[in-house]
Amino acid sequence: MKKLALHWQIILGMVLGVLFGLILLNFEGGKSFIINWIKPFGTIFINSLKLIAVPLILASLIKGVSDLKDLSKLSSMGGITISTYIFTTLMAVSIGLIAVNIVKPGEYITEETREQLVSAYSTNANQKIEAANNQKNLGPLQPLVDIVPSNFLSAASNNRNMLQVIFFAILFGIAMILIPKKKSKPIKKFFDSLNDVILKIIDLIMLSAPYGVFALLAAIIVEAPSMDLFKALGLYSLTVLFGLFLLICIYIIIVKLFIGKSPSYFIKGISPAQLLAFSTSSSAATLPVTMDRVQNHLDVEEEVSSFVLPIGATINMDGTCLYQAVAAVFIAQAFGLDLSLAAQLGIVSTATLASIGSAAVPGAGMVMLIIVLSQAGIPEIGLALIFAVDRPLDMCRTVINVTGDATVSMFVNKFRKK
Repeated sequence: MKKLALHWQIILGMVLGVLFGLILLNFEGGKSFIINWIKPFGTIFINSLKLIAVPLILASLIKGVSDLKDLSKLSSMGGITISTYIFTTLMAVSIGLIAVNIVKPGEYITEETREQLVSAYSTNANQKIEAANNQKNLGPLQPLVDIVPSNFLSAASNNRNMLQVIFFAILFGIAMILIPKKKSKPIKKFFDSLNDVILKIIDLIMLSAPYGVFALLAAIIVEAPSMDLFKALGLYSLTVLFGLFLLICIYIIIVKLFIGKSPSYFIKGISPAQLLAFSTSSSAATLPVTMDRVQNHLDVEEEVSSFVLPIGATINMDGTCLYQAVAAVFIAQAFGLDLSLAAQLGIVSTATLASIGSAAVPGAGMVMLIIVLSQAGIPEIGLALIFAVDRPLDMCRTVINVTGDATVSMFVNKFRKK
């Protein structure tokens, strides 16, 4: 019997996880059984992916930069990568604003529902507000300061410090280019081998992917808030999903027009990474699989993918930016606020900048949203309005983040060949 492809195995695991969760909800003790005996396997799976995130970024970036041989290639590829990421981020925010202004989901929130949601999730909202206020009090240039670590080992011990690891890896790779090739050869061989070892570890971890996503989806089903709250926020969710759908259509058009690849080729190549992103809600955790799919199934050169994708997993949050734009205007509409054009343009710029400093881990976009709300003069407690549906939407927007990274890597690869 022919073995199922990885993406079909993951889809099967997701479907069975949802069904398993729905079935056990009908039994007394079913929820606690899943939380105590099933969810831990999903947590182990996510932790195993996070375990290799920092070593993967370190090894792949140092290898990628040192493979460029000279700094002119690095400058060229870095320039096109950053500019393309900024363009796609601005595009994502704009799509979100257009969608939410057309649908106006916030106007369908009744006063009673608003009070119910704020009351139910005010504790979580206050925690996010406190975290965001701490971020704002650090000053406008703090994100720039945070890029440079004072201690590399400390930075490498926390997945939230990916930008610091990237900074060190690029600096290390540049230094390898600048010293004589004879002296850099031993360390070059070490990181080349380390990169191969980490990629093999990824292969081993992915053998458990169907079981990991089964556990994750089963846990999400039994831990979901009441359906009444989901119904109240249904139109908001549909607006976000509509914007994300438009964004992924644009990616497919870019792949077709600028790269010359068919939509089926692109989707088939990146789908396992998309499914994993949906299950984990983490671009960083999905990064190993994204790199494998882009290199081996989308024909992107290793020196391009090892440079573009780690940076993208950290600063390119197209799905998150689109969600922040929709969420900010939705909350304003729910509170009866009429945002001016200037305020909405401010949302565009703030969401773009916030995405660069957003950690590639679940829920980080929610903290960055506080900064966007504050800039636009929108009540921060309105964050409680969207907590009920944030988790499933976080899963969806992470899919877009990963898809955007893959699209940009293919674009940069095509640009370099030309």
